Amino acid sequence: MIGNPRTFWLIMLTAAAALSAAAVVGPVLGLVAVAAAAGAAALVQAGALIRLALRIHHGRRDFGPCRGAGFLGMGALFTGAGVAATGLPGVDPGLVAAGTTLIAAPTYLLGLLLLPGTAPTLGARLRRLLDGSGIGVSVFYCAWVLALGHTQPPGTAPLRLAVAVTGAVAVAVAVVTGLRAVRHRPAALGCSGGAALSIVGLVVYCLLLLGHQRTWPAAPAAVTAGLVLAGLAMVAGPFLVTAGARRAGDEPTRPEAYDESGTLAAYPLLMGPALLAVAVSALHLLTGGRFDGIAVGLGVAAFGVLAVRELLAARDIRRYARKLAGREARFRTLVSGSTDVTIVLDADLVVRWQSPAAARQFGLSDQDALGRPLTDLLHPDDAAQMRDALRAVLDGHQHVLVQARLRDGFGRWRDTESTVSDQRTAPEVAGLVVHVRDVGDRAELQRAFDEVAWTDDQTGLANRRKFVAAATEACADGRPGSLLVLELDRFESVADLHGQAVAGAVLIEAARRLRTATGADELPARLGGAGFAVLTGAPLVHAFALATRLATALAEPFQLPGQTVHLAADVGVADLLGAGSAEEALRHADVARRRAHQLARARDGGRVECYDKSFEAALVRRTEIEQQLPGLIGRGELDLVFQPVADLATRRPVGAEALLRWRHPRLGAVPPAEFLAIAEELGGGLADEIGSWVLHKACRQLSRWRRDGRDLWISVNVSARQLAAEGWLRTVATAIDTHDVPAESLVVEVTEAALPDDTLAVEQLAGLRALGVRTALDHFGTGPTALAHLRRLPIDVLKIDQSLFNEPAGRRGPATPIVDVVVALARRLGIDVIACGLETESHVDVVRAAGCPLGQGFVLSQPDHAEHVEAYLERHRAPTL
Repeated sequence: MIGNPRTFWLIMLTAAAALSAAAVVGPVLGLVAVAAAAGAAALVQAGALIRLALRIHHGRRDFGPCRGAGFLGMGALFTGAGVAATGLPGVDPGLVAAGTTLIAAPTYLLGLLLLPGTAPTLGARLRRLLDGSGIGVSVFYCAWVLALGHTQPPGTAPLRLAVAVTGAVAVAVAVVTGLRAVRHRPAALGCSGGAALSIVGLVVYCLLLLGHQRTWPAAPAAVTAGLVLAGLAMVAGPFLVTAGARRAGDEPTRPEAYDESGTLAAYPLLMGPALLAVAVSALHLLTGGRFDGIAVGLGVAAFGVLAVRELLAARDIRRYARKLAGREARFRTLVSGSTDVTIVLDADLVVRWQSPAAARQFGLSDQDALGRPLTDLLHPDDAAQMRDALRAVLDGHQHVLVQARLRDGFGRWRDTESTVSDQRTAPEVAGLVVHVRDVGDRAELQRAFDEVAWTDDQTGLANRRKFVAAATEACADGRPGSLLVLELDRFESVADLHGQAVAGAVLIEAARRLRTATGADELPARLGGAGFAVLTGAPLVHAFALATRLATALAEPFQLPGQTVHLAADVGVADLLGAGSAEEALRHADVARRRAHQLARARDGGRVECYDKSFEAALVRRTEIEQQLPGLIGRGELDLVFQPVADLATRRPVGAEALLRWRHPRLGAVPPAEFLAIAEELGGGLADEIGSWVLHKACRQLSRWRRDGRDLWISVNVSARQLAAEGWLRTVATAIDTHDVPAESLVVEVTEAALPDDTLAVEQLAGLRALGVRTALDHFGTGPTALAHLRRLPIDVLKIDQSLFNEPAGRRGPATPIVDVVVALARRLGIDVIACGLETESHVDVVRAAGCPLGQGFVLSQPDHAEHVEAYLERHRAPTL
């Protein structure tokens, strides 16, 4: 692609080779080589520029953005065609080169002025031409008076003079256009530099050709060197123009200031060459020199350009002055009519100017404010805050907003709001600008609104919003303290039993007790419903004592007209500084309260707990289990595994225990002891539904095994609550009938620790025995059941715990006598004994020595799914005769 650096260097190397050959063969043949190399390079870049202009036009459908690249391409085209024509036989190379220069130079300049971002308006383009013309003519005038006028013979060809003046003016205009570009400066500098280089090459080439008959024989080496340098300039110039044109954007440019459009900023640039021309003229006169006609013409031209530029500058200044006057008048009108007071401060924060609205809004005259620090006008409690804000703006902050009380001209304090901005870099201001507005009415309304919005309308305590704001302020100040969260337990039943009026009276009385029990520095609040909170500055130990007093106060009976209500309060305590924010501390206290509520269910009355990280982890897990429990049967997440019970003498299975498993996709394996207790607390029949599912699943598996010829029994575990539930016996009977299993092949296990009182236990277990279902007492030896009580309980199977036969470390034998006693007593009572938790062969030896016939444990078989248990049963099947 043309414009690529690799292409540029390839062209440059080719041109350098051709021009080097020109330096060897001499001026005459070198002319042909220079014409061929420079013309070809310029024509190639002309094609690239014209294609670029056409592509821009087709993409934008507008001639505006593409005109600059198009005229630059035309300039390169004229350059290439004209230079190439000078090497043709039968033509006057000087005249062709002169015509080429006089046509290509203006074309280049037109393209530069039309490039996007160089001169956005017609007036700016005219000023670029005037500035460049003035500089070019002035510089050429100085050169002519000092040197050229003495070396040129009388009657110098007008064509050479025209070419030289045109070149000087064109180069100056190109340079000024590039340097004064409003936007796309890299593109403008590339194009202007390339155009100036091409024009310089053309002018040197033309001047050498116009004077060849006189100068070439005298200095052929110098002429050849000049031709080579001119050729290199004409090769490199169009390439730079192409590279710059490719970087020019087509965004419209709108001048926003006079400097950007070039109306004022370029004027001093013209004064330098003009003063230089005057100095050269004075020196020439002092040394006795005379001015020829060319010098006079150049001087008149320079003076004319300067005069026109002066007229335009005067016009621009008058227009700019009118614009500034209009802006100032508009500004004064806005400031004087504004309700905000504008104050200008210097770097020492001293008032240097205030708007007329200060007298109207605050009664402050200039004598009251000017020359005084702004902080002297503010309330002492707010002065430091304002000083810090102003210093922050001086240090680089863009804008700040400050609330402060200002003393007005009548000695009253007024609530104000101020915005501060740094305008020190603006010469018209040179200070800090403070906009002050009176917010007294708004502040009064805000205080009244806060009083209503931050108070609980039912109890008169602070509401949650005010409580969180106070706790946040305490956290921000780093003050030590604690948060207490309280909730009245069983409050919902008050409204259900006694109505909303009684419930409201209970809340009011609870709020009164909280106010009475807390100190003046402590903030009681109602969080919502039956929830309350207290913010105290006391450390955690003292806060725990306060929480205990509050729980005791709220546990006293609520004596209401015609009613007496008994409630309790669960209290959670959290360290305020131990959390990252007030909301987090409030959450910690609520987690501790929920933990206290869980622990208080076992007894009547409230409980106090301090926050611990383990509470939160346990609470999160419990909450997830509560959310996932409903529907777990329908989702197919429950399963049963079975652990065989074997005859210890033959190791053949005689039965199996069904064990419940819950495998959740996210929670993993959840132990039955964990989720069954939660299911019972949730209520809604969920625990009964799970128990019924286990019973039917176990009976279905037992039925399948018995159909396969396996004479086994199966046991299922039930809780005390499930055993005592109404309809449990009907559920067992239904499962037996549905799956057609013998009643004696089903064993119902209940743990010793969960066994109900004796009377109820006898009735429940006796009901199962009446159905033909056997009952088992699981984990015997871990609960409070005495050996003598076994006679009163209708128990068919006794499953002794591992603790009765496990040998303590370092000693052998003491467990055997205990097992002997239990087995002997059970045998006398007609109760079968199963040793549970057999993990080693030594355990098996101990219980067998004690006379225990059956066992269950990992040493025999681990709990597994039905298909794996069936394989175990198959391996231990009794031999057939």
